[in-house]
Amino acid sequence: MRQRQYRMRQGGLTMIELIMFIVIVGVAVVGVLGAISLNTRSGADPIARKQAMAIAESLVDEIRAARFSWCDISEPEVYQSATSSAQCTIPEAVGKEAGDGARPFHNVNDYVTAYGTPAAYATDVAGNPFPAGYAATVTIAEVALGPAASAVPATASLRILVNVAYGNGTVTLETYRTRYAPNN
Repeated sequence: MRQRQYRMRQGGLTMIELIMFIVIVGVAVVGVLGAISLNTRSGADPIARKQAMAIAESLVDEIRAARFSWCDISEPEVYQSATSSAQCTIPEAVGKEAGDGARPFHNVNDYVTAYGTPAAYATDVAGNPFPAGYAATVTIAEVALGPAASAVPATASLRILVNVAYGNGTVTLETYRTRYAPNN
């Protein structure tokens, strides 16, 4: 008789317990899926960001590798040795000179048409177009560096800003280029 009473008490779940279980598990699943959805919807796409970073880094490397001289390249006798624009027959001007070929340009300031004005780029140094959805701009501005007593004058220091826009994001890299010797 005892055995029979014991079995009756172990008859299974009640309808209320089953409904409570389904509700609790359902709420938990909805919460977890909502968090995952929010994370994937608002999170940055690491591949797109990495591609934008590679484009920006290649532009910065290309620009920083160019010379920052006082004289135009058409004056080879003083192009690499001048220590001021007074020693030049043709001082280096901002913007690409007539007759300049494709990139890379010979001088840092050839990458923009005017200081402080962004210039758009859609290809890499070899002329290959950037992937669809990526747009790059380069802004170069003269800036003075250092404390007032030992500042590098604005004519000898450039701030280079490269922006690459993609999808909903932007990668910005900033660097400086100074004239540190006549042959640089």
